[in-house]
Amino acid sequence: MARLSLTKASLTKQKRQLKVFENVLPALDLKRRQLSAERSKARQAQAQTQQKLEEIEPEIAREIPMLSNPLVDLSDLVNVTGVDLVEENVMGTRLPKVDRVRLQVRDYAFLGKPFWVDRLVELLKTALETQIELQVAMRRVELLERAERTVTQRFNLFDKVLIPQTQANIKKIQIYLADAERAGVVNSKIAKRKKEEQVT
Repeated sequence: MARLSLTKASLTKQKRQLKVFENVLPALDLKRRQLSAERSKARQAQAQTQQKLEEIEPEIAREIPMLSNPLVDLSDLVNVTGVDLVEENVMGTRLPKVDRVRLQVRDYAFLGKPFWVDRLVELLKTALETQIELQVAMRRVELLERAERTVTQRFNLFDKVLIPQTQANIKKIQIYLADAERAGVVNSKIAKRKKEEQVT
């Protein structure tokens, strides 16, 4: 750390710095609060997606109990062929968002498979889409938590380190300059008195 210069120019510089720090602090606080609100929304969305995914399996068991029939080949019935993501800018944090999930349904004979396979295909599509949405929702929460942590660290740096340090520097310089001024006045009076004593 550079040694503090105890001059009027340094005092002016420190006061200017303090003003900048104090102006930055409210902006960081606002950003931190907004990121916290966005993180809460993202967690809520993640929980809803998780719940939706958890409800699909019981729905399949309830609607299609015949699924346990080993004679019907259902392997690779529905596959994900691609996921299109878009980026969303939230308070300077780039977050992924699902634009489209591309799914491929394996060809099957409508008359060669039981009637419930159509419903199973719909439910599997929903399950795969929801699973991908959940992964993206988890990533969004993770990125927002990281951004919030970074902004909180910056806020604390300004609030607990830079501003108090700059205030202490200003006080130190002011005390030094006041002492130097007093010493100058005292030395001036002593010199004047000595001069007067020499004259007489």
